[in-house]
Amino acid sequence: MRLKRIYEDALAQASYLIACDETAHAIVVDPNRDVERYLEVASDEGVTITDVTETHIHADFVSGARELARRTGARLYLSGEGGPDWQYRFAGADGARLLHDGDRFDVGTIRFDVRHTPGHTPEHVCFLVTDWTMSDHPVGMLTGDFLFVGDVGRPDLLERAAKVQGTMETMARHLFRSLRALGELPDYLQIWPGHGAGSACGKSLGSLPSTTLGFERVANWAFQIDDEESFVHEVLAGQPEPPGYFARMKTVNRAGPPPWPEMESRAELHAPGIRRALATGHAVIDVRPSADFARSHIPGTLSMPMGDSLATWAGTLIDEGRDIVLLADDAARLRASQRVLALIGLDRVVAWAGESARLTWEAEVGPLSRVRQVAPETIAAEHRVVIDVRRSSEWAEGHVPGARHVYLGDLATGTEDLPHDTPIALHCQGSTRASIAASILQANGFTDVANVSGGYRAWEAAGLPIERDPSHSS
Repeated sequence: MRLKRIYEDALAQASYLIACDETAHAIVVDPNRDVERYLEVASDEGVTITDVTETHIHADFVSGARELARRTGARLYLSGEGGPDWQYRFAGADGARLLHDGDRFDVGTIRFDVRHTPGHTPEHVCFLVTDWTMSDHPVGMLTGDFLFVGDVGRPDLLERAAKVQGTMETMARHLFRSLRALGELPDYLQIWPGHGAGSACGKSLGSLPSTTLGFERVANWAFQIDDEESFVHEVLAGQPEPPGYFARMKTVNRAGPPPWPEMESRAELHAPGIRRALATGHAVIDVRPSADFARSHIPGTLSMPMGDSLATWAGTLIDEGRDIVLLADDAARLRASQRVLALIGLDRVVAWAGESARLTWEAEVGPLSRVRQVAPETIAAEHRVVIDVRRSSEWAEGHVPGARHVYLGDLATGTEDLPHDTPIALHCQGSTRASIAASILQANGFTDVANVSGGYRAWEAAGLPIERDPSHSS
């Protein structure tokens, strides 16, 4: 048996290719939309993808299971659990086999036993993996978004992201019982989770690529709580705000995820073309580093640096029906950004612009903009309204006295009461979210927007006063 973990940094997401050495047959579990990566790994390993499956209907990326099965002619396995509202709409047309608790299938000499593990989602399943040429005992479990290193899958997404009211407490109770049902499994069982640190599918995921059930039993907070009521309270407390695109991903992946879009070259726009794009409602996204955007940028463009948070904020702030123009300083950054957007279904990248467009803007259109940086010590003297765009849990742990808390995903509506000439100082923990926030406010007509240099970390380091919610007081 061979196992290859295929990790997508932009999503903090893990897929797995498991291959049988005797038959050279392989299964891919939880593929994302960029299926070429799995085809390349299979080719490198000298194996044939004969089976494809996933643990649940994903909320944080467009699934690639359907397309990978079509591309390879592989058997497609999908969960049949969860009730009528959580069935894959395309399963019948695609000839998928629906899996239920207790089912079993083989890939060569490797056995997969299906366990229904509701809690993160109603239809979620895990796979116990046994290489029966070595032993009748399972070697590991593919846990998807059920069990992570140091954490468990959040049970509140159906209610908080998909707006299915009254579900998160019920799902939390299902999660508690699913965890307790692991009791008969051995400590040595390897755990191969679907996400690592940085994913919004939990609140405190570890960064190790794998763990064991025995270690999680002694180290994971979720196994330390034996009382169901206490577990429900703890698992729902402090969950991060879900990215705004999660509900859309659920719908897309349940109905039938579309294939990967073509990545052919897009038209290049120059300064006048960007002006027209902005005037017609295109989202012009500047994917350069936030410090470069702050120094100089085209007015009306949005700062969303290429990096691990691009999917989160583009998915939250850009409507899927909106045409997109990408602006960057090099071709590699443009290609990488387009790929990340495609992973979450933002396919309408219609054009791009290089550095020359920004450099010629002043001569051909008008002045460039910048985002002023203010030191933490000078905010009070400048009489600025301080807006903290961090998550609620970060705010609770400590914030600037007198600041206004407006989560970045809610910034447009959370500042509607402020006159556009209000002097504003934005901050996050460091700089990226504040840069995005500044670009949003500037694009919406605010004329005196600054960022707190170094963010909340700099405020703390300067020894300035801090307020905390009572539950987080030391």
